[in-house]
Amino acid sequence: MKVAIQGIKGSFHDIVAKQFFGNAIELVECMSFTEIPVLLKNNQVDSAVMAIENSIAGAILPNYALIDEYNLNIEGEVYLNIHHHLMALKGQNLEDIKEVWSHPMAILQCRKFFRNHANIKLIEEKDTAEVAKRIHDENLKGIAAIASKEASIIFDLEVIRDDIQTIKHNSTRFFILKKEKKIPNHKSKMNGAKNKASIKFITKHNKGSLAEVLDIFAKHDINLTKIQSMPIIDKPWSYAFFIDLIIDDFKLYENALHLLGKKVNHLKILGEYHENALEK
Repeated sequence: MKVAIQGIKGSFHDIVAKQFFGNAIELVECMSFTEIPVLLKNNQVDSAVMAIENSIAGAILPNYALIDEYNLNIEGEVYLNIHHHLMALKGQNLEDIKEVWSHPMAILQCRKFFRNHANIKLIEEKDTAEVAKRIHDENLKGIAAIASKEASIIFDLEVIRDDIQTIKHNSTRFFILKKEKKIPNHKSKMNGAKNKASIKFITKHNKGSLAEVLDIFAKHDINLTKIQSMPIIDKPWSYAFFIDLIIDDFKLYENALHLLGKKVNHLKILGEYHENALEK
């Protein structure tokens, strides 16, 4: 199986891919999220892993847009506890470091640590693990990376500081994506887990339209776990809504969608899959 990820071996996307699919996969490394849907569309990969939100930084809106634009199907989700480690060539300590290179999201999640080290310059790069690899391959002294423990092992770097993320309970949610929209088996329950769905809708331009939508879910006893608005590019000050919900009873869910379709201008099921609980 070929699986596209953002980043390279040792990145958090790599960890998620192996956690979901196992180790017997062929990774297709991408330096940007925009490469991923093209690979799926052209059947160059079988599946893909894409970060969608972080417990500190919030939703990654451009990725919602990519999933919607390319009509990708969400076939699963993975919550991963994120541990950021500062690493460099062996034999160096924190006082030797002049610059730290990493992905913008990793830098954002570690800002507080670097406030106490104002002498260190922070440089944004495309991937956490790729920086670790470059430090190793080019023998870059005075440069450190923020990356996973796996990256330090793979690229033979020394961890200078462990867990430098500002909030220790820091997690990221990843979507497992496919091109094909398979008909889910709604009656099955994997390990007793609840089923989950992600949908997109655009409300009508009437007062209280969103409230009517939320009322439909409430009356059908459907728990919403997330609601996210996103601007509609070609319609200024108009918004689409992305919702995640738990399916305890498929019939109630089906009835709710039937009523919802009459209340909104646009309705799209992005995926129906099994809920993944965050590991403590």
